[in-house]
Amino acid sequence: MNARDLISQKQGDDFFKKVATIVLAGGQGTRLHPLTSMRCKPAVSFGGRYRLIDVPLSNSLNSNINQIFVISQYFASELHQHILTTYQLDMFRTGGLDLLTPQETDKGKAWFKGTADAVRQSLDYILRSPAEWFLILSGDQLYNMDLIDMLNFARTKDADMVIASLPVHEPEAKRMGLLKINALSTITEFCEKPQDPKILKDYELSKTFLREKGKSTEQTQYLASMGIYIFKRDALITILQQQGDDFGKDLIPKFIHQGKCCAYLYEGYWEDIGTVASYYKANLLLTEGKGLNTYVEDNRIYAAPQHVPNAMIAGTRIKGSIIGQGSIIEAESIEHSVVGVRALIKKGTVIRDSIIAGNRTYHPFLNQVMPADQYYSIGENCIISKAIIDEECRIGNNVQLINKDNLDKYDGDGVFIRDGIIIVTSGTEVPDNFIL
Repeated sequence: MNARDLISQKQGDDFFKKVATIVLAGGQGTRLHPLTSMRCKPAVSFGGRYRLIDVPLSNSLNSNINQIFVISQYFASELHQHILTTYQLDMFRTGGLDLLTPQETDKGKAWFKGTADAVRQSLDYILRSPAEWFLILSGDQLYNMDLIDMLNFARTKDADMVIASLPVHEPEAKRMGLLKINALSTITEFCEKPQDPKILKDYELSKTFLREKGKSTEQTQYLASMGIYIFKRDALITILQQQGDDFGKDLIPKFIHQGKCCAYLYEGYWEDIGTVASYYKANLLLTEGKGLNTYVEDNRIYAAPQHVPNAMIAGTRIKGSIIGQGSIIEAESIEHSVVGVRALIKKGTVIRDSIIAGNRTYHPFLNQVMPADQYYSIGENCIISKAIIDEECRIGNNVQLINKDNLDKYDGDGVFIRDGIIIVTSGTEVPDNFIL
């Protein structure tokens, strides 16, 4: 019997009434620029249909956690609009979905300075919840996790804090928090983003540990924090009384010596969308049936209802791609690409290794009355390779977005290159015959 069945049998719905989720969705997302030039990172589109925020919200709801707090800051309006139109919890369900932002109080007004500071400044409101356990998730990570299993682990260990963790290689280890644990999964040491080779050496996982977990021992690996935490109510209050603005950098290294802190070992796909390269890779993994699994009926990822017809495809060769609802496609070929909702792609165009975000509307460019060739669309006889075309763009005819000079970085008028990937930002109009 798995953890989900065990809890349902013993505690029923009462268990879930004692748990609340806090989703941290306030990051500026500077490393994901220019995709975050007009929206916060959790509001960035993913997989041709979703927003990044849909993943933590869906994982919570699929685990019967119905009390959810979303803490946002930068470009909050678009994120809030998406949440409100997608997640309408009914009045007969215990819990609710609360959207929290920095606000002026009798103590003054201040921006959130980090993950811990965001929760600290919102704590008076959050503690109105009767929850005994608080699950803290990031708004810009991809994973399919049975949160009930992690919660059951926390209850079994009677832990004040639990950190979800997984083995990673050295490049990832340098940008994550690393843990040491004993045989009882108790955390004995924690170091945030170590760069010193001596410190890294000290956190290497033993080959015995890796073999026991069925992991390869050919490369050195480290146990890293996923930035997913569970706190007992009193422990959350206690840790936030300490000085420091960030959980990983400031508070957790001290708290592991003050309370019972354990590591929950996660086995499965997980990706932190920190850069354009990681975002690009995570999207295209979907076309290979890898990465985030969106095809599990009892652990589905929810998305905003679109109310559009099925895609209409006329004479296009399609290989290893995802085509969004409502798309109208006359392209010559689409290969290893993600095409979003309401995308319009015209005759003779070739698209490969690319992400086409699609459109929120079929309306013409800039919402003016224009001929059909001025709609948000990709024009005729274009070549688009290793590119990200954001929402509501107009790509003219005979355009080539191929990075012909093999640039790693480029800044243009609405057209950029990051990590060797071409990005056309939302609302950009690329003229006919443009070549990059």
